[in-house]
Parts: sequence; structure tokens; C-alpha cells
Amino acid sequence: MLRVDPQQHRRLEEIIRNLGDRIEEARVNGWLGKVQGLQISLEAARSKLASLDRLSRTRNRTPVIVGMPVIPGIS
Repeated sequence: MLRVDPQQHRRLEEIIRNLGDRIEEARVNGWLGKVQGLQISLEAARSKLASLDRLSRTRNRTPVIVGMPVIPGIS
């Protein structure tokens, strides 16, 4: 799974705006296949932005201690 660098938040917003403009251009020109492909890219970019926002909200929390793993058969 690839994670976006938090410093690239503005760039990701710019990409989303650009994709919206390109979708509109494709609709005006009747490029329906292009519209569909760009919409998929737009949804992926929005998803990345949402995960980046979630990451930035939870980043400053304390670590979770999960303990030592138990391996069956080893004493």
C-alpha cells in the first residue's frame, strides 16, 4: 500500500481540481471513455486525500502496545 507524503497535501488537492477540469473538458467534447477513466482517477485521488487527512488526525496519538507474540510449541 502506498502512502502519500503529508507534505504533498496541496499537490493532491491540485491534482483533484485538475481532474475535475479534465472531466468537464471530456464531457464537452463527448469523450465518454475518457470521462470514465478520469472519474476513476478522481475517486482514487479523493480516497488518497481522505486517508491522508485521517493519517494527519491520528498521527500525534500515543503508540499502541500490543505485547509479545505467543508462538505455539515454544516454551
